[in-house]
Amino acid sequence: MNERMRQPRWRWGVVTSLLLPLALASAAQDAAHPPAPVAARPHPAPSPDALPTPLDAAPLPASASDQSATALDVRRIEAMAEALVANGRVPGLAMAIVKDGRILSLRGYGVTDVRNPQPVDAHTVFRLASLSKSFAATLAGLLVNDGVLRWDSRVIDYLPDFRMSQPDAAAHLTLADLLSHRTGLPRNAFDRDLEANAQYRDLTQRIADTPLICAPGECYAYQNVAFSLVGDLVFAATGRFYSEEVARRIFQPLGMHDASYGLEGLQASARWARPHARGRGGWVSLDPKPNYYRVAPAAGVNASISDLAQWLLAHGGHRPDVLPPPLLATLHAPRVATPTEIRGSSWRRARLRQASYALGWREYDYAGHPLIFHGGAVQGYRGMMALLPEQDLGIAILWNSESALPSGLLPTVLDSVLGLPAGHWLDNDVLDESEELLYADRAQPAGTTNARAQASPH
Repeated sequence: MNERMRQPRWRWGVVTSLLLPLALASAAQDAAHPPAPVAARPHPAPSPDALPTPLDAAPLPASASDQSATALDVRRIEAMAEALVANGRVPGLAMAIVKDGRILSLRGYGVTDVRNPQPVDAHTVFRLASLSKSFAATLAGLLVNDGVLRWDSRVIDYLPDFRMSQPDAAAHLTLADLLSHRTGLPRNAFDRDLEANAQYRDLTQRIADTPLICAPGECYAYQNVAFSLVGDLVFAATGRFYSEEVARRIFQPLGMHDASYGLEGLQASARWARPHARGRGGWVSLDPKPNYYRVAPAAGVNASISDLAQWLLAHGGHRPDVLPPPLLATLHAPRVATPTEIRGSSWRRARLRQASYALGWREYDYAGHPLIFHGGAVQGYRGMMALLPEQDLGIAILWNSESALPSGLLPTVLDSVLGLPAGHWLDNDVLDESEELLYADRAQPAGTTNARAQASPH
């Protein structure tokens, strides 16, 4: 649906005028093979020497002396986040900033629900939407390391009934193709059907009748239903449900204590943020929709910003006991070009020189610096997370509304750390249409998209 938010444009001057009065103190989805090497572009490998400080003991925020060692004014960024929730611009958000294996900022802002306001804190749970894809790829990588799967494992070796519309296409579709959106299917195939409450199993069977835009492995087109076949491969290879494997291999060892899967997991959380949409009188809180929870690998994770701080530290190389550096290099290495990502919001147009999809992550050239990124959206929730390997920096932002305004925080932080001229990224409150949301964005026949015209065969 890719809606544009019809709200007043809050110019940079309005936001910055609010900074001085603010207090600046931080308050399963329901034949094993030996592993094969995968060629990966050289990637900065973080040092595996020291594990991060446990979350409960991490400095929150860093001291002034620690901050002076970086180009990042954490308190200024926190004040900007405060300004975003002031006067209800957005109901609530949470942000984490990690650097050099330490948590510099970990805070919630605003409220969980405009009807029953409770403060968002570091343990408030949000839906992660497409940020979930990084967990699917990471679990797959752990199984590859175990020798249970290979990146070039064929889908039909684990799902023998799987079919595609072109002869022999199914026989060439691999695990790595699923995780990098190189299935050959049209962009966002069957998302509209998920919106209409179709069941995941029915949609995967309809892949057999869906015309392909290219052979598997030859072009990029973003997926949710087909991507989630990785959950079926995990079950076939291990005999354990996908969500249980993620919890066992990722959530538990990383100390992601608030993380869960599914609507039940969200609603069972001690504190969770309700989704919000724009109404005539302002923000309206909603009941979370269950649709995209049916594609758990693509969009099923719930987590707090505390959880994502641990996720960023792990993907930054600071938890080699759980995620070894060679695996991270493989997950983050670009697989297929995604040039449409360079268009869209003002910061993308100004800063991105190249864009690719890796395995469950995006890889960007941000003003000459590699950036590992993913964004996500589902009704009433938005989120983004990024790693700047050269600076050993990670940032995650989650918010419980359909505003795009908080997305300007990310390039603001990146520019500060890289010493780039400050852009007015918080001026942009128009939904970034280059980000592939979890919505089918145009009315088309069920199970198809206009990907034939939009997907780039790289």
